[in-house]
Amino acid sequence: MMADEYLSMCTTGGADFIKKNVDDFHLNRIVVAACTPKTHEPVFRAVLDEIGIDTAFLEFINLREHCSFVHRKTKDAAMEKAKDLISAGVSRAHKLENIPELIVPITDSVLVIGGGVAGLQSALDLGNQGIRVCLVEEKPTIGGKMAMLDRTFPTDDCSI
Repeated sequence: MMADEYLSMCTTGGADFIKKNVDDFHLNRIVVAACTPKTHEPVFRAVLDEIGIDTAFLEFINLREHCSFVHRKTKDAAMEKAKDLISAGVSRAHKLENIPELIVPITDSVLVIGGGVAGLQSALDLGNQGIRVCLVEEKPTIGGKMAMLDRTFPTDDCSI
């Protein structure tokens, strides 16, 4: 196990830094405590994939939104929370497991439950795309709440 810091880990230099440390210290898990995973996690997953480490062995800790932004006026509280999140992330990384990827056959068919307006429109849209649709409705008629209306907005057309 090793810990280090790098100013801009999500750059090419940061990727090289990770690769070097994985080689030098024979690492099999990576914990990144940095910016938002929404934009940066795919970068780190790509680095792990490139060096042959399963991407399931990446633990990403969001210090930006969970500490820096919400505790910007209380820096001491932000630091304590960051320490707690990093400690929890390292503990979780020890428990990470390989997630097997299963490939299953997929058929172009769908079950739509409910014959109301949304169910009917979904069934029509899917059917128009060439997908086989099975529509299930518990009532003896379709239309859902539309059958209770006399006229519809904005055209004032008959709803039945």
